[in-house]
Amino acid sequence: MPTDTDYCIDLNVDIGEGFGPWRLGQDAAVLEWVTSANIACGCHAGDPDVMAETVQLALAHGVALGAHPSLPDRQGFGRRTMGLAPKELEHLVLYQLGALEAFVRTAGGHLAHVKPHGALYHQAAADPEQAQAIATAVRAFDPSLILIGPPGSALLHAAAAAGLGYACEGFADRRYEPDGTLTPRRHPQSLIQDPAEALSQALRLIVHGEVIARDGTLVKLHVDTLCIHGDSPQAPAYARALRQGLGAQGIGFRPVAGPRARRP
Repeated sequence: MPTDTDYCIDLNVDIGEGFGPWRLGQDAAVLEWVTSANIACGCHAGDPDVMAETVQLALAHGVALGAHPSLPDRQGFGRRTMGLAPKELEHLVLYQLGALEAFVRTAGGHLAHVKPHGALYHQAAADPEQAQAIATAVRAFDPSLILIGPPGSALLHAAAAAGLGYACEGFADRRYEPDGTLTPRRHPQSLIQDPAEALSQALRLIVHGEVIARDGTLVKLHVDTLCIHGDSPQAPAYARALRQGLGAQGIGFRPVAGPRARRP
C-alpha cells in the first residue's frame, strides 16, 4: 500500500456556479473534502454576491483559491464553443481574473491557480492560439499563478512556453476516449455514476498514471489534480468517497500551488 510520501494528489472542485436567487450545487458540503476551489468568475455563472460568498466559504474551509474563467455563455453554462479572436479571449480572461481577485484580496486571501471552464477548457486544450491567449493573460496578471489543464494539451504547452507553473488534471467521474480526451457529454456513457468505479479510476490515475478508456484501451495519463464537478447533485458524496477512499490507500492530499506545480 502506498503512503502519502509516495503519492499525493490535489482534489479540486468547480464551485460558485449560481447567480441571483439561483444557487447550483452544495458548495459548503463539497468544500469539506477538497483541497482546491475553482470559483466561477461571472461569465458562465457567478455574480458579485455569489463570488464574494464563495470566496469567504472557500477561505473558511482552508482550500486553495482558483479562478474558473469561461466563455461569456450563461445560457449554455459555458459549454458551447465560441470563435473569439485571441486578443478578445486574452482580454476576457483578464477581465474575469480581475473580478475574482477583487473579492479574494479584500477577503484577505490570494489566488493560487487558474482553470478554464467548459468549452473554453476544451478549445484551449486543442487550439494553440487560444491556449496562448489564456497563458498570456494569466502571465500578465500574475506569473506566479498555476494553470490547470489536460495532460499533454496545447493549454499546458502554452503555460510552459509562457514560463508558468502548471498542473495536469484528471477526472474520476468522466470516461475517457482512446486518445486521452474526455468522452463528450452528449454520449450516454460519458459520466461515471458509481462512486466505487470513480474511486478505482482515481487510484489508477494516481498510482499507475493510466486510465482505461471507454473501449478498453489503456491510456497513459499522469495527473496532479482530480476534478469534482460541483454542479452535480452527487458532488458531496463523490468528494467524500474519493477523499476517504484514497486516504485509506495511503494517498496524501495537497493543493498544486507552490513547489508541487510542474515547471517549464
